[in-house]
Amino acid sequence: MGTRRYRPVQEATLSHDPLPLSHASGPSGTPLLDDTVGAALDRAVRSFPEREAVVEHATGRRWTYARLAADVDAVALGLRARGVGKGDRVGIWAPNRAEWTLVQYATARLGAILVTINPAYRAHELEYVLNQAGVRLLVAAERFKTSDYAAMIAEVRPRCPELADVVLLDGPDWPALLAAGEAAGAAGDGGQAELAQIERGLSADDPINIQYTSGTTGFPKGATLSHRNILNNGYFVGELCNYTERDRICIPVPFYHCFGMVMGNLAAVSHGACTVIPAPAFDAATTLAAVAAERCTSLYGVPTMFIAELADPGFDGYDLSSLRTGIMAGAPCPTEVMKGVMERMGMTEVSICYGMTETSPVSTQTRADDSVERRVSTVGRVGPHLEVKVVDPETGHTVPRGEPGELCTRGYSVMLGYWAEPVKTAEAVDPDGWMHTGDLAVMDADGYLSITGRIKDMVIRGGENVYPREVEEFLYAHPDVLDVQVIGVPDAKYGEELMAWVRMREGARPLTAEAVRAFCTGRLAHFKIPRYVHVVDEFPMTVTGKVRKVEMRERAAAILAG
Repeated sequence: MGTRRYRPVQEATLSHDPLPLSHASGPSGTPLLDDTVGAALDRAVRSFPEREAVVEHATGRRWTYARLAADVDAVALGLRARGVGKGDRVGIWAPNRAEWTLVQYATARLGAILVTINPAYRAHELEYVLNQAGVRLLVAAERFKTSDYAAMIAEVRPRCPELADVVLLDGPDWPALLAAGEAAGAAGDGGQAELAQIERGLSADDPINIQYTSGTTGFPKGATLSHRNILNNGYFVGELCNYTERDRICIPVPFYHCFGMVMGNLAAVSHGACTVIPAPAFDAATTLAAVAAERCTSLYGVPTMFIAELADPGFDGYDLSSLRTGIMAGAPCPTEVMKGVMERMGMTEVSICYGMTETSPVSTQTRADDSVERRVSTVGRVGPHLEVKVVDPETGHTVPRGEPGELCTRGYSVMLGYWAEPVKTAEAVDPDGWMHTGDLAVMDADGYLSITGRIKDMVIRGGENVYPREVEEFLYAHPDVLDVQVIGVPDAKYGEELMAWVRMREGARPLTAEAVRAFCTGRLAHFKIPRYVHVVDEFPMTVTGKVRKVEMRERAAAILAG
């Protein structure tokens, strides 16, 4: 992959124009980090050797920064002994656990490219990723819940010619790799000297990570990210959360995604903070227990996670007084949920972040000193050293502030490209370096952005554009609604009609279309009132917490046809 050259961010003066356009930049007095991920870990170890770096709540295992560095070096040397070198792709396929973090930093030390694989993938998806990325060595859990990873690997391995080696975390493979690495490190200073020599040959612009997008349509694409991309994004997200070495960040979001491994792990290591892994996969009660037991100061989650935590029957029994901040991201954040997080969980400095895998991921973020209204109704302002603009999807022209359009972003965070897919890269990133997100947004006079939906999710009913997010926010105010998603469904008369999928609060009677119409009449324009209501226990979701509206539309068509 070639290095993408980005333009330096200049101070924006557009806010002084008579009719300001929807463009903003994020100048910063703090320069970009020009480090590799391994160098950032070394810096934290030198500054905070005895501070806790990683805590695995489920097992009680703990790592100081000094111990973390020693284990990372052992894993790196163990991988090196198996022939892994700079540029080789190393896959990891496992739920959240401490070994995941060790592999993340160990591959960075070697200059190998970590391919993060969705734990929910089945055999055919695994096979596609292994072959598309050319994975040489795969580190994997043996099994988790109903997924037999070892069996699926055995099934696809004959069809993956570049896969030379597999290391299972739960059998003899992992201890053998560690032992080989420890032996190499103990043989004089040869092992450490080799790692030091390798790191001297690495650049911040080298590719270091391939993350596959959700793939709601067709096969997923592998967003290729550099040290510079992800280390700086983690660092500046942490800066805007006011992180220091005293912070303890609870991470129930998956490591395989940017939310966990960048906003979590790299935000922590670049500030000397501690990451707390509550469990291999999200569980509301376990997460709350981890926050209380480990006195976490920050908690991450997508909106559905916070909804589950606030609704947990034992919520009032957990001491969450240590919390001051956190991040809610990954999907639109309902206003009422945000208020509950701030008021009931004590996360008064909680930040909303917006981004995508292709931008490492965060492009905009609310600040701790933003008003409550800003933090519950927008996704904040552009981050340091980045640019954003809102354009007319048809013409590409930047629209005036206050008008909706497609959000584009440019700067250090934009991916190097989709792995081995130059045509798709060119479709997403224009010649001037702007990443076209596919999201609809509105920028206000002060540069704050509101995400109104996806271009493909916009509903056109009888010639009227309807943004599902607006209708969803309104329906959240219904006292019996726990969560809601609005989609468009085919209609012979209007082209499309609205259908609301609703999760009810415990004990509430299921809503009917007539009840929703009565609640909305006189308060929403008639064309924004859902014609259909479908009550569900759960929405179809990706592992990262994004609602799969593509699947909802498919299922809705079958429901209406039946």
